[in-house]
Amino acid sequence: MQILVVSETFPPEINGVARTLAQLVYGLGNLGHGITLVVPRQRSPRRAVAADDGRVRVHEVAGVAIPGYPELQFGLPARKLFEQLCDNDRFDAAYIATEGPLGRSALRACERHGISVLSGLHTNFHQYSRHYGMGLLAPLLLRYLRRFHNRVDGTLVPTRSMATALQKQGFERLHVWPRGVHAQQFHPRHRDPALRARWGLNDTDLAVLYVGRLAAEKNIDRAFDAFDAIHAEQPRARFVLVGSGPLEASLRARHPDAVFAGAHTGQSLAEHYASADLFLFPSKTETFGNVTLEALASGLAVVAFDLAAAHELIAHGHNGLLAAEHDDAAFVAAAQRCARDESLRTQLKRHARDTAVQQDWPRLMLELERLFETCVAEGGNDDIEDAVRAPD
Repeated sequence: MQILVVSETFPPEINGVARTLAQLVYGLGNLGHGITLVVPRQRSPRRAVAADDGRVRVHEVAGVAIPGYPELQFGLPARKLFEQLCDNDRFDAAYIATEGPLGRSALRACERHGISVLSGLHTNFHQYSRHYGMGLLAPLLLRYLRRFHNRVDGTLVPTRSMATALQKQGFERLHVWPRGVHAQQFHPRHRDPALRARWGLNDTDLAVLYVGRLAAEKNIDRAFDAFDAIHAEQPRARFVLVGSGPLEASLRARHPDAVFAGAHTGQSLAEHYASADLFLFPSKTETFGNVTLEALASGLAVVAFDLAAAHELIAHGHNGLLAAEHDDAAFVAAAQRCARDESLRTQLKRHARDTAVQQDWPRLMLELERLFETCVAEGGNDDIEDAVRAPD
């Protein structure tokens, strides 16, 4: 197939959506499909993303900085480009990962040319708005998102719980396509004593880890609350944060004893995961939360709220610990319990790895290929029960 992919973000940007889109683009390319990728032009030079065999072609368009995320751009309308691409490239299908002006102009062009379209709901924009002083806009954003996604042949969501919630809100033609992990890249064998020493820890000290954007919607204060409770009992414990974002300067000022490791990718990121002992994921706004799966693959004990990937993948007390969405005290208590009980951590770590290896990207890419084939052949599927489902 020839597939058009439209996204607001793509590597080298560092975020869960960019990494998921890279898996989608390269995964479909490796299966033999031709990919045309349209993305906003970023401030920093973008690494070449074309595959060696030329299957991936990249077009960059004008963009405007996203409020609160100045290092990222959202794409402006590109009607002329999409009309030219649709006229010349004879696409079989499109995947639109962005609902803004860029994605809307892509959708209109595909509609005019009769091209089947899948979309993905990668970001809870209507929830994020509450963290940036725009809470009154949340209902309007939700209505806009619903109208946008109900125009396409199918919308991919990462969890069954999200599909059910969106279906109740009037979203149609939903398909569950989970996120995956490269379980050999994220592996306990990458534990690095030298890295732990740079954190000021020996092999028996406790390293508590957070990986993700340092941004308001990530609920990072709850992770610091949990670490403060842990530190009161284990003074040698250290809190390591991997990532960057708009809150970094203020967090550094408020928490001078924390280790702010910056953003990492590839082997370095895998070493940071594997060199920790306990992973805290306090976010309540994720559509999935790829970092949860990466932490499980790295053999970490995970403490999270019972939402998104954690809800789908973690059985409380078996391969991680969960807290109810609105129970911040339970999140803190679970982190304390996990830090205090070494035998519990050992058990959680063993089962965590077993869970993650079932979520390998190659299998999920075959499921995605089948969804595209169905989309092209039948123009979508109204029955959510027939959607691709995450393994039980």
